[in-house]
Amino acid sequence: MSNLNSILIEWNIVRDPQYRTTPKGTPVCTFSLASNRYFTGDNGLEREVSFFQVETWRKLADACNNKAKKGRGVRVVGRLKQDRWQGEDGKPRSRISIVAEHVEFRPEFKKGTRQITEENAE
Repeated sequence: MSNLNSILIEWNIVRDPQYRTTPKGTPVCTFSLASNRYFTGDNGLEREVSFFQVETWRKLADACNNKAKKGRGVRVVGRLKQDRWQGEDGKPRSRISIVAEHVEFRPEFKKGTRQITEENAE
């Protein structure tokens, strides 16, 4: 049986991206997305918010560093990655993030006009 590790998520960036290079000079850009899920609960329509950390590498990292900003809508296609480490208290810790293979930016509307700019990064 083949393994499948794929995710597609679309929502808004919640803070400006962080850009860095590895010791070998490879560009890395990370940003966080928030995704809302609405459902009917005991109190009527309820909202569940989830936050996801996204990593981009190389040319995609450069493109995201130039185009990504807080509030911008994006569609991310990638895979899940789990990082594991030991905390200062000696207990094991882990975090799941998304390693992006493709990032598509939603059109931006210029404030006060109906002009749209479209940008995509691959």
